[in-house]
Amino acid sequence: MEREAIEKAKEGEQEREAAAATRLAEANQLADEVEARISALTEVIATTEARRAALQRQVRMAVERHDRLQQQLEGLDRQRQELKDRTVAPEEVAAADQAVESAGARMEAARVAVDTAEEQKGQRAAEVDAARDALREIEAVVAKLDAEAGALRDMLSADAPAGMAPVLDQITVEAGYENALGASLGDDLTAPLSAGDGAAEPRHWAGAGAGQANPQDRIAAFPAAAFPTGVVTLDQKVRGPAELSRRLGQIGVANDPAEALRLQPGLVQGQRLTTPEGGLWRWDGFVVAVDAPSAAAVRMRQRNRLTDIEARRQAVAGDLGAAQARVLVERDALAALNEREKQSRTEQREAMGALDAARKHHNALQGRLAELESKLRGIEESRLRLETDRAEAVEQRGQGERELADLGDVEALRAESAGHRRTLVERRAELADARSDHDQLVREVQGRRTRLSAIVAEQSTWSDRVERATVRMRELDERRESETAEIDRLAARPAQIAEQRGKLVSAIEQAEAKRRNAADDLAAAEVVLGQADHASREADRAVATARENRVRAEAELSQVNQALSALRERVSERLECLPDQILEKAGIAADEDLPDIDSTEARLERLTRERERIGAVNLRAEQEVEELEQQIEGMENERDDLVGAIARLRRAIASLNREGRERLLVAFEKVNGHFQDLFVRLFGGGRAHLTLVEAEDPLDAGLEIMASPPGKKLQMLSLLSGGEQALTATALVFAAFLTNPAPVCVLDEVDAPLDDSNVDRFCNLLQDISRTTGTRFLIITHHRLTMARMDRLFGVTMAEQGVSQLVSVDLEGAQQLRESA
Repeated sequence: MEREAIEKAKEGEQEREAAAATRLAEANQLADEVEARISALTEVIATTEARRAALQRQVRMAVERHDRLQQQLEGLDRQRQELKDRTVAPEEVAAADQAVESAGARMEAARVAVDTAEEQKGQRAAEVDAARDALREIEAVVAKLDAEAGALRDMLSADAPAGMAPVLDQITVEAGYENALGASLGDDLTAPLSAGDGAAEPRHWAGAGAGQANPQDRIAAFPAAAFPTGVVTLDQKVRGPAELSRRLGQIGVANDPAEALRLQPGLVQGQRLTTPEGGLWRWDGFVVAVDAPSAAAVRMRQRNRLTDIEARRQAVAGDLGAAQARVLVERDALAALNEREKQSRTEQREAMGALDAARKHHNALQGRLAELESKLRGIEESRLRLETDRAEAVEQRGQGERELADLGDVEALRAESAGHRRTLVERRAELADARSDHDQLVREVQGRRTRLSAIVAEQSTWSDRVERATVRMRELDERRESETAEIDRLAARPAQIAEQRGKLVSAIEQAEAKRRNAADDLAAAEVVLGQADHASREADRAVATARENRVRAEAELSQVNQALSALRERVSERLECLPDQILEKAGIAADEDLPDIDSTEARLERLTRERERIGAVNLRAEQEVEELEQQIEGMENERDDLVGAIARLRRAIASLNREGRERLLVAFEKVNGHFQDLFVRLFGGGRAHLTLVEAEDPLDAGLEIMASPPGKKLQMLSLLSGGEQALTATALVFAAFLTNPAPVCVLDEVDAPLDDSNVDRFCNLLQDISRTTGTRFLIITHHRLTMARMDRLFGVTMAEQGVSQLVSVDLEGAQQLRESA
């Protein structure tokens, strides 16, 4: 019942609310219709009045603009006439061109002279290097000969015994018979000649007939027996003191060892035979093998080698002097060419200065002409633009007057608008009454609806509370039963714990008794173990001592055996016999006294030194010589190739330098010409040029920018202001660009340091370059004038926060649409 009553009350309130809403909507519609008619009339009136004011203002501004443009046209006519009066005469320009051509011809002649001098200098430098290389080769040969001769002299002086000079130093032996002489005389060659004054050495040569004044008489006193046919005596191959003549006459030289061995039985007392390779076959049967070493033969070969080296040194000295003279001559010629090149460069620098001066004058005239032409062209463009603007102003004035005449009457529209406003006031009063009744009814309906909703919500809340209370009571009953069971279980737990405790106490007492018994057994066992350990350590100590004694004895025995083995090896290696055979091989009887140890050691040391001086036999010496000769030949070929490559490289460098200078000067002239023209166009006058400084050679020279803006003297770029430096640098960059244009050019913030007038000149220059070269310029800028002069603009905008969008504007297309409209 309560729910049905609530529903019926809701339906009645909805019907009353609908009726009030219908009445309010009808009143509101009537008011809106009247208000719309008033708004339309008001808009027409406002538009008409605004149009009339705009047309009146347009006519007034057109008249003012026409008068101002007329005055500007008259001023431009006066400026054009003044510029025509200041123009440069053609004769003066022709004279400047002639001066530039003559200076250029002089510069070209100087350049040719410099190139010729450089080429001759390169060739002469190559000849100087060749002469120096030849001198270095000869000096290397001389140094090598001097080093070898010095080494031989040192060896000969070191081997010479103390006291008087040995007779060996006074003997000259024919090449190839050094071994024969050394094998025949041996250590006798180390003895000196007799001084003849009683002060001779213990070992000396006094001659076979000592006491006779004439050596020939000495030889005649003891005539020698003749050798078999075909055997020459050694005195025919050796030249030396007369004291050795009889000894040398008793020595024959056989052709080979076989012949000497065959002839040995026929020798008489005192005769002996030898061969060119060495060896000795004496009359008493004593023989010395061919390969037995001989210090005397080595010394004789060294002396003969020293003689050959000295003779060759004298022959090479002449070549050395000639090479030194050639180097001096080539060096003087190169110095003369250097002086000639310096003079040519001085003439080239003077010609360059004259050419620079002529070009400066010519460029100044061209700058004046360009400035005048630029200004005249600017005046003509301005005049054309002003005339167009004046015609446009006249057209705007006429159009404004015609549109003013075509505007309708505004008073009638205002009267109609006032009537509609009165009607609107009445409709708004009716609308206010209907809205008041509707709002009151809506408030009442809303209050009743709110109360009904509260009642329904309260009923639902109480039903939920009853259900939750029932569930909670059921849960509490279950929890009470569970707690009761837990209490019963815990009541029986103390008796169980007491029973378990009694069992654990009994087990602990039994374990403690077992532990005490085990501790007693362990103590007795540890005592026994200690005694056993002590006995074991004593035994180990005795074993270690015995092992050390045995190892020490074995080491001593091993050292003795090694020493004996080393001695046996040394004896076997050096004496080629067993230790027991040493006395027998030395010819000493077992009961005989040993020789003096000092003299034996001295002789052993001398013989060892002689053997070491001879050196070891190199079995690969011939092969190594061939390899070294091949390496030397290869190195000489490589040196010749390298010398030729150096000469070719120098000629190539000279050619590249010459071509580089030509191209650099041509490019410099082009860039300088463009720079002078662009500087005048960007500054609206003035003059500027580029010059090479700091060196005579263009390849080593630096670049200096000289600029003179209008009203300032000529000075370096660093002395100009920041804006002037930026504009001058722009002119230089575009001058280099015009020398070799590209299809696309990107400029980043070039106009940032420029003011508005310079930005306008900069934009005019870009348009001219784009027309002449076809280059498309991409300019990054924030300057409003530069953006206004571009054909198309690209930019980035952020229509929404965090979202960038690329936008573009076709200014050229907009201009075409405006002109076509």
